Amino acid sequence: MFDGADFPKPLSENVFDSWFEEGRLSKISYKYLLVVWDDFEGEYKPAYVETREKFSEYEIYNGATGRESLVAVYDLYSQSRISMEY
Repeated sequence: MFDGADFPKPLSENVFDSWFEEGRLSKISYKYLLVVWDDFEGEYKPAYVETREKFSEYEIYNGATGRESLVAVYDLYSQSRISMEY
C-alpha cells in the first residue's frame, strides 16, 4: 500500500488490514479509518474518528509541515477510500 513517489514509504497490506479489524472491534462506534504519517517516527499509524468533521484535525500530507499528516481516509465497514476534501 502507498507505493510510489507521492508517499514517504510503503505500508504492509497485512498491517493495513489489521487496522480495519481494530477499528471495527472498538467499543467506540468509529466510522472512519485515517491513515496518518508520523514524520518524527517515520511510519504510518491509524487514527479512528466518528465524523467527517474530525478529518480537519490533520493536515493533508502534500505540503504538510507538522509532525502528523493525513495520507488517506477509509470507511471502516465498506473499506472504500473517502475523499479528503473538507
